[in-house]
Order: sequence, then C-alpha cells, then structure tokens
Amino acid sequence: MKYTDEFRDAARVKQLADDLRGIIQHPWVIMEICGGQTHSFMHYGIDQLLPPEIELVHGPGCPVCVTPLEMIDKAIALASDSGFILTSYGDMLRVPGSNQDLFSVRASGGAVKVVYSPLDAVQLARDNPDKQVVFFAIGFETTTPANAMSIIQAESLGIKNFSLLVSQVRVPPAMEAILSSPANRVQGFLAAGHVCAVMGFWEYLPIAEKYQIPMAVTGFEPVDLLKGLNDLVTMLEQKKVGVINSYPRAVTLEGNMAAQASINRVFQPSDRAWRGIGTIPMSGFSLRPEYVHFDAEKRFDLGHIKTRESEVCIAGQVLQGVMKPPQCPGFGTLCTPENPLGAPMVSAEGACSAYYRYKKMTS
Repeated sequence: MKYTDEFRDAARVKQLADDLRGIIQHPWVIMEICGGQTHSFMHYGIDQLLPPEIELVHGPGCPVCVTPLEMIDKAIALASDSGFILTSYGDMLRVPGSNQDLFSVRASGGAVKVVYSPLDAVQLARDNPDKQVVFFAIGFETTTPANAMSIIQAESLGIKNFSLLVSQVRVPPAMEAILSSPANRVQGFLAAGHVCAVMGFWEYLPIAEKYQIPMAVTGFEPVDLLKGLNDLVTMLEQKKVGVINSYPRAVTLEGNMAAQASINRVFQPSDRAWRGIGTIPMSGFSLRPEYVHFDAEKRFDLGHIKTRESEVCIAGQVLQGVMKPPQCPGFGTLCTPENPLGAPMVSAEGACSAYYRYKKMTS
C-alpha cells in the first residue's frame, strides 16, 4: 500500500530495533498513552523486539475504555425510550453498562444506530423530526472537532431534535494525574500522534518541564513507534527533559488551528469522570452555556442515573499503568470479549483486548 509500506518495512524495523539496543544502558518504564499504540506494538510483535531494559506500560488513551459506566447507563436509558434514536460509533455497542449493553438494547428493539460521523446523526435528526436523536459524543481531542461541527451545523439548520451526550476527555490532564500519583512508575511518554495532529504538542511542554521527564510524539506504524522509542530512550539516557516530535509528517507544535477554533467555539474545559479512575480536574470538554440546549444530559434530566463499578475489574489500574491485564483475577476467565467485565476487554483500543488477542494468558 502506497504511503504505508515504507513504515512497515521489515529491514527498517530491524535496524531501528538494533539501534535501540545500542542506545539503551539502563532500565526504563515507558508509557504509550494511546490504546492504538498498544495494539500496534502487539499486533506487529514489536514488543518482542525490544531490549529487556524497556518495560512498556499502557495508558488511558482508549476513549471507549474511559467512558464512565454512568454515561453508558445514560445512553442505554435514552436508547430504551421509544421517543429516541441513540447514535454511536460501533465500538460502543458491546461496552457493558450496569446490567446490559447497547447491543442488547438494539436486539430488544431499541433504536440504536451506528454512524460514522456525528454529522450523520444530524442528518438522521433532520430525516426523523418526530424523534429525539442523540449522538453519544465520546473520545479524546481527535473526535472533538467533528462533534463541535455537528452542533454548529444543527444550529445553522435550525434542527431542534438533535443533541449530544457528552463524554469528551483531554490527554494533558490525564498525563498529569498519572505523573502526580504516588503509585506512578512512568519515566517517559510516547504521546499519541493523532491527538497531537489536532492539538499540537505545545500543551505537553510545561508538563514535561514540571515533572522533569521526556516525551516523544509518535505515530502507529512499526517504523513510527520504533523511531519514537529511539528518540525517547536517547533523551532518557542523556537525562534530557522536553518533548520531541518523532512524527513530523503529521504533527506540528501548534497543531490544526482551524480544528482547535471549532472546539473552542462550542466546548469549554471542565472536570470529567474517567471510568475506573475517577474525576480528573479539567480533563474533559463540556458544551458552552450558549449551546447547553444541545446537552442531552441536561435536556432530558439524566442526573438521577447513578452506578457502581465491578469489584473484580481492575481497568482503572490498567489504564494508569499500575497493573497489566493478566494480573486481573478475571482476565480470560470471568472477563472475555464475549462476556466483558470492563470496556478494555471489548474496545478496539483496549489493553485487555490486546493482551487477550495477541498474548492470551502470558504476562
């Protein structure tokens, strides 16, 4: 495939792995912040090429995984109401709520529609004026611009039966929560290239300085990941602090200013709960007051829905890099993709899913 084969070139991958072994002198704990990076490491077997001095731990950058159980239950409540059409990306359908998931609601006759863009949900609202159409707006900064544009479009078209169930989260405050934790072991970060393509990496510079650690922005292909690891380990070995852009073909310091403008027009930073982790200050986005009439949570009075997490699932500790999936007592037995206890087992970016699919029961 043009434009991708060169970043999966086996000879180049081997050379970068050899280079890494030549650079490293000390053991390092490195977190890849994004679940997509976790899957790439394991899918391509890159984790098996790494020198033993590198321990990879897995971060909270899986949007499905960090969506709170309470928000899943609110989505289920809306989908179960005959007056609503609940729209979502497909990977949300199998995420377990307190008693069921959106897939089972749809199987029971609930109006749950899989869409590829929130703009599809706007069109669905336009085509079904007798229904309230709600888009389940999850994700990191990568999905936020499109969600903002859906509000802008709905407002410009005068559509009154469209709203968002907002569960948007932000990467920098999550990094700070991990680094400030007494249980933190992370000595360097691989930052997610797709998030930085939107937001740039200027927000990471003060975090690196404050906690005196290095970060490398990288992509998701084997060559990208190993290039990022080489750059990061070089910084670690040389005791350098800061952020290096190892993904310059997609990322700039300032990011996509037009996308950021659309975010800032519709959303504002706010406290946000993360599944298994708890509330992280200013770690999410909420709709600005002038757009609050598009907020499904407030519009349809969903505040009464409260939940309680599984006592067996250790997803929160996995998402913070404190534990790894095979250390969960339910991994592969009580918790499988067919019968998940937590979202990381069913998400396409979940660490538990990656271990189950590629590593099975090994640690």
